[in-house]
Amino acid sequence: MEASSHDEFREFVAMRSTALLRLAVLLTGGDRHAAEDLLQIALMKAYGRWTHIEQPEAYIRQIMYRQQVNRWRLRRHRAETTVPVLPEPDTESATEPDSELRIALWAALGRLTKRQRAVVVLRYFEDLPEAEVATLLGCPVGTVRSTAHRSLAKLRTLVPELGPGQPTGQTQQLSYTSEGIQG
Repeated sequence: MEASSHDEFREFVAMRSTALLRLAVLLTGGDRHAAEDLLQIALMKAYGRWTHIEQPEAYIRQIMYRQQVNRWRLRRHRAETTVPVLPEPDTESATEPDSELRIALWAALGRLTKRQRAVVVLRYFEDLPEAEVATLLGCPVGTVRSTAHRSLAKLRTLVPELGPGQPTGQTQQLSYTSEGIQG
């Protein structure tokens, strides 16, 4: 790779890695280490083709979606660490009005299946159309619709504060960072 392309790649990573890490955290269900690995893999794959990529961010996001789907398909069972009580939020975010709702929603997202979480993230947080979500996940549009419906129903059950008509609107107002949910 030429020096100018290498510098361009470094500049892109410096500018967009935080936003891409947020997406990776959502795709991995809040597992920061897995998210960092996912982003690292996507950036390594993009680096090799950097001079041929027209839309770098879209290209890297697509690599991340597909890589995460491949992880699910491998069906590796890893032991998950469970804790009886969620860690206390930092005092700064605890003073925000919707902090309890964000914490509850974050925990509820972690209780969805991997496919359900992917559909919710891609459909409602990334605001992708159903057809594009279906393409990225390698499944029919009907599967995306039914999975989204079941996922939202489960979120409503797990977080009753969302109410019957609010989940999509409420979730679109919240933003997720690598440190947690932000309003």
